[in-house]
Amino acid sequence: LKVSPFKSQNMSLNSMVTEGGEEIARIQDLQARAAGTRPRGELNPILLKPKGGVVSQVIVDGRPYRDYTVQEYYADFVPNEAPSIIERNLERLMRSNDVVVIEGAGSPAEINLRGRDVANMYVARLVNADCLLVVNVDWGGAFAFAVGTLDLLDPQDRALFKGVVINNMCPGGGSLGPALEVVERLTGVPVVAEMPHVPGLYLPVEDSMDLGRRAEGGGKVVAVVRLPMISNFTDFDALGLEEGVSVVYAERPEQLECADAIIIPGTKNSVQDLHWLRGSGMASVIVRRAGEVPILGICGGYQMLGAAIIDEQGLEGGTSAHVEGLGLLDAVTRFDTYDKRTVQAAGRLVDGGQVRGYEIHMGMKVRDGEAPLFRVDNFNESFDEGSVREDEMLFGSYLHGLLDRPAFRRYFLSFASSGEGEVGTEDYDRDVDENLDRLADVFESSLDMDALMGILGVRP
Repeated sequence: LKVSPFKSQNMSLNSMVTEGGEEIARIQDLQARAAGTRPRGELNPILLKPKGGVVSQVIVDGRPYRDYTVQEYYADFVPNEAPSIIERNLERLMRSNDVVVIEGAGSPAEINLRGRDVANMYVARLVNADCLLVVNVDWGGAFAFAVGTLDLLDPQDRALFKGVVINNMCPGGGSLGPALEVVERLTGVPVVAEMPHVPGLYLPVEDSMDLGRRAEGGGKVVAVVRLPMISNFTDFDALGLEEGVSVVYAERPEQLECADAIIIPGTKNSVQDLHWLRGSGMASVIVRRAGEVPILGICGGYQMLGAAIIDEQGLEGGTSAHVEGLGLLDAVTRFDTYDKRTVQAAGRLVDGGQVRGYEIHMGMKVRDGEAPLFRVDNFNESFDEGSVREDEMLFGSYLHGLLDRPAFRRYFLSFASSGEGEVGTEDYDRDVDENLDRLADVFESSLDMDALMGILGVRP
């Protein structure tokens, strides 16, 4: 069966760029990989990227559309533009696939959003979708969530639900027994699967709330600054492949004091997060430790490492700004247009090691006196990318995902002197594919696939 994922509206600062230069949520890229299809803009036609306060940038069909406050978004965009955007993309996918797997957002029974929610039952009604309600038993309250959710739905929406999936059952937790019968008796919807917890599953996460749980012990300590507007934090998942590396998401200056390497990640608001760096005391530690440990800035972090960020029109932060950077690199960044550079890139380090990644950023570098970090060779363009002061162990790049391949990972970590063990040669993409296969095997063994195919009305 030809399968495609679809999420009409997602709110995430974790995004990626497709081959066509479209920006979509990182999790839809993962779903496309799991489905064996090509990531593209129509899988996630509306992407909200919070910019601070109540303002988000709205990405439509993979391209920047405009900024909205929450009130403007629900009063203007949702009733007027959103329906046609969602319908044309979903229709295109329905025509070209046997099955479209639609992901909701939050709960389908957010009664405070009734009439304004374009990510759940609105989409389900459009195509008369067969719906499954998935609840996480490990969080507690799973049965109350299942019964309460179905109870709060309008009758016509409730009729679309064909099953409940109990997810994340811990091994040895025993049988849920009569509880499943109670759920079906109260709701009229059967429990169709009890999905087990999969220990050691290594897949990108969507929510930054998970970051604090991802540090590992021992070896070289890489401190990733947890900026308030951090974006694309999956850039650092590949560091978890290294047995001799521990990743810490640093929120306090003292966490940078003992680190063997420091990374300033991407951000949706470089100016705002640069002010936070200074106010938190972390900026002074980063500047002081320059030359002691390797320091890497990616995208917005690269801009912060430079001499200045100039945003006279307030395109990023809403107000005009001319902010002095950390001054560790010479780069000066200007925000002169609302357009965004979104492109995949592949190239090589100076020593010939292969790198690959993607750019997603507003603001362009207008001055840079350092040697380039990479040479990018795309299909129709070739250019120097990034900045490096190797003797001072300072590195900057606009490429997200540059740590996924072992060449740059090995190069950067070689400057971190403490810790034991060699840096591995694992390919992050291959590791993700292997874990997707693990998860697929668990689904196949735990879910009644014949029943699922019957619900869908298809046969493989």
